[in-house]
Amino acid sequence: MYRKITMLLLILISYLIQSTMIRILPMGGVAPNLLIILTSCFGFMRGKKDGMFIGFISGLMIDILFGGLIGFYALVYLVIGYLNGMFASIFYPEDVKLPVVLITSSELVYCFLIYVFRFLIQGRVRFGYYFLHIILPEIVYTIFVTIIIYKVILHINEWLEDLERRSA
Repeated sequence: MYRKITMLLLILISYLIQSTMIRILPMGGVAPNLLIILTSCFGFMRGKKDGMFIGFISGLMIDILFGGLIGFYALVYLVIGYLNGMFASIFYPEDVKLPVVLITSSELVYCFLIYVFRFLIQGRVRFGYYFLHIILPEIVYTIFVTIIIYKVILHINEWLEDLERRSA
């Protein structure tokens, strides 16, 4: 019970920070994707189920508040949570390399899917421009923020696991 409530609070806090960060930081309209970081982290820390749960709720929140099509972002984030959950068996909390690689690849997959389904289908085929001005800066900002907040997410996960062990 504590885990679900904490996850929902983390999603809400991440969403609020992410949606207001674009206005605060003058970085060309690009902000780090905190929801990808959260979805990926809980995916490889807790497994496919929790990764899919966080991903679905995160994507649904984006769909409801920003998306024109309900379910698109929910599906994208759900798949990202599932794919990261496949790496739960090789996750070691002390190792930062795996989280950085997985979050970077998740961000790349996310940006590519957004490009294909939001721009390419509409006939906007300038992938080079989109890559240099949107994808690359967003990946760099997301990696930078990942290095900063990974330990916080790890600490929250360990705290939740400790609560679950005590109650069991």
